[in-house]
Amino acid sequence: MHSEKAKTVAPPMTWPTRLFILAVGCGADATCRVDGIVSRRLIDFLDQPVPPSAAPRKGVATRDVDVDTAIPLRARLFYPCPTGGEPGDADVKAPLPVVVFFHGGGFAYLSTASRAYDAACRRIARYAGAAVLSVDYRRSPEHRYPTPYDDGLVALRFLDDPNNHPLDAGVPPLDVTRCFVAGDSAGANIAHHVARRYALASTTFATLRLAGLIAIQPFFGGEERTPAELRLVGAPIVSVPRTDWLWRAFLPPGADRTHEAAHAASPAGAAGIDSPAFPPATVVIGGYDPLQDWQRSYCDTLRGKGKSVRVLDYPDAIHAFYIFPEFAESRDLMLRIKEIVAGGEH
Repeated sequence: MHSEKAKTVAPPMTWPTRLFILAVGCGADATCRVDGIVSRRLIDFLDQPVPPSAAPRKGVATRDVDVDTAIPLRARLFYPCPTGGEPGDADVKAPLPVVVFFHGGGFAYLSTASRAYDAACRRIARYAGAAVLSVDYRRSPEHRYPTPYDDGLVALRFLDDPNNHPLDAGVPPLDVTRCFVAGDSAGANIAHHVARRYALASTTFATLRLAGLIAIQPFFGGEERTPAELRLVGAPIVSVPRTDWLWRAFLPPGADRTHEAAHAASPAGAAGIDSPAFPPATVVIGGYDPLQDWQRSYCDTLRGKGKSVRVLDYPDAIHAFYIFPEFAESRDLMLRIKEIVAGGEH
């Protein structure tokens, strides 16, 4: 009976991956306190940061940059380094498109320096041949809505000013006329709302243009329970009690999941989508993700506003599958991202 249930909520995976996912779930639950705050010291102990590396690792170098010292807000820049490239030849390199990336973690966990996201952004930069600016937005519950959306827009304005672009030897120039916003889970939610804010203020940007939105299993919700949430009880990574806690920790006090942050179809949550400056969207959905019904509803909302939406449906994918290179779906998604960045849109 147990094995039959397991087959209905998760695809086959290796034991190391199963153990890692179990550890992630136990760690998240252990740090969520009933008083609505997180044990940040325990989180920092469990999530040891990976330092940046000016020396290329798997063909990609990284450096941390100050986006806004007053906030403070930092980001990690990933950029591919051609084999055999010599330091100091940055001025002859072709400008790279830029992917502004927002990591997952329910708004409350992880960072740009988390091992899983350092590796994931490195893979995106390598596959897509793009610079990736991974934004270390402020986390809840210390910083609730709309803080990460504010931080995301600050990151776009940082890129909009060419004086902020790194000019060190070995760092290629950035082409922000080919800029994408991307993220997974809560990060995809942030990417959506940052794209909306950009669309509402696009005329105030001098050079940056959004060419696309890549929403990997975006974290949306509502007050009702969807068929997928009821069917996939016990699925890896995501559980209803866990997501309920995360929404309470992120939304303004007293707000429920009809709030614009959670519910993309709400009038406030949809503002800006119908702007011509709102970019074409690619939405990634997994068949073992309890959030999939909310993600399909999000696609319907975009289409209802006349937006171009491409859905990448992976029936055998769990939530956060793409951070596990062992999954064929993870490798396929990297190839799809490469196509999107190379084409500028779908």
